[in-house]
Amino acid sequence: MKREPHSDRKKQNNPSHTIPDIQIIDLDVSENTDSNTETLTESNMENNMGSDIGTNMETDEETPDEQEPERKRFHIGAHTAMHFALLAVVVIVVIVVINRIGRISQFISQEEIFKNGEGTYEDTYDQFLPALDADGNLIVTNTGKDLTVLMLGNSPLSDDKDSEDGLANMIAERTGANVINCAISGSYMAAEQPNFYAAKQSFMDAYTPYWLCVLACIEDIDPYQKTAAEALGENTPPEADEVYEILSTLDMNTVDVVAFMYDGTDYLMGHGIYSGENTADIQQFSGNLEASIDLIQYYFPHIRIIVMSPAYAFGVNENGEYISSDIQTYGQDFLSTYFYMEMLSCVDKGVTFVDNLYGTINEDNANEYLTDNIHLNIEGRKLMADRFIYALTYFDS
Repeated sequence: MKREPHSDRKKQNNPSHTIPDIQIIDLDVSENTDSNTETLTESNMENNMGSDIGTNMETDEETPDEQEPERKRFHIGAHTAMHFALLAVVVIVVIVVINRIGRISQFISQEEIFKNGEGTYEDTYDQFLPALDADGNLIVTNTGKDLTVLMLGNSPLSDDKDSEDGLANMIAERTGANVINCAISGSYMAAEQPNFYAAKQSFMDAYTPYWLCVLACIEDIDPYQKTAAEALGENTPPEADEVYEILSTLDMNTVDVVAFMYDGTDYLMGHGIYSGENTADIQQFSGNLEASIDLIQYYFPHIRIIVMSPAYAFGVNENGEYISSDIQTYGQDFLSTYFYMEMLSCVDKGVTFVDNLYGTINEDNANEYLTDNIHLNIEGRKLMADRFIYALTYFDS
């Protein structure tokens, strides 16, 4: 006979309960079957008891589902209303924008835009400043026939130096001024070494503007240019001896204006641009210029200084092709960065700055005024002469 569940045995001892029905079991079933049946029966009883208890507990408390349908209906309604409100706002905004665009927009053809010609780009970074004394008073610069201008630079001034098509000669012819051209071909602005004695492999440093200004402004100094010329030998620039003689004997008190006119050579050589620790670092493009200006302003404060920025120069890629100098760099930065730092140095030192990169020969017209990627043709020099004379005579009126 099958063993009765534990709960049923308790009921038999209690006279108040009726006798349960007797279940007939097949006696031929093996003991293993009895054992398995017994185990399954007990398990089912326990599961049923647990289910009953769970059901009774749920009936004692109000279930969340009894109120859920009402709350869900309210929740969904609020979100729907909010979505419709947002959609209405978006539709109104779109209608207003379309309406306004329809009122103000009008198609204009290319012919209408350029009916009076293509126009010109007039925005430049020119900074025209007069010379001032230590008290901030204006120093009137002589721009008459007795005007003396000392010019330092490289190819813009050194190309066709002895020809009437040379830039310095154009300026002299048109102004009647005494123009002293001390430009040196192949020279650059930023020195590659910090001083004379470290320049064993960079003797062209002797012809950077700072060392030329040292030669012009300070007496009894070591003749660095002579040492450099001896070291360079046949590679010495052809103007080197003449420039040395002029600057070592020139009375700077007779000079009214000093002009700096260097091209984009420093950019193409990848020279340093600026040092935040030392703004007059001669190994930097703007630093060498600032050091040169400091010398002139200290020893000869009456001299007005005019800095002509580089004109546009193309970069050259690895295939020898010309490429925008706002794309190609040589370890430092773009040509425009050299330009901007030079401009800021001029503003800081209170000297005139002439924007040639955007105001004279730019990327759009460079092919008309360059013989290669950097050197000016005759028409390019004429433009540069115009810009210099404009800055030179700016305060005459």
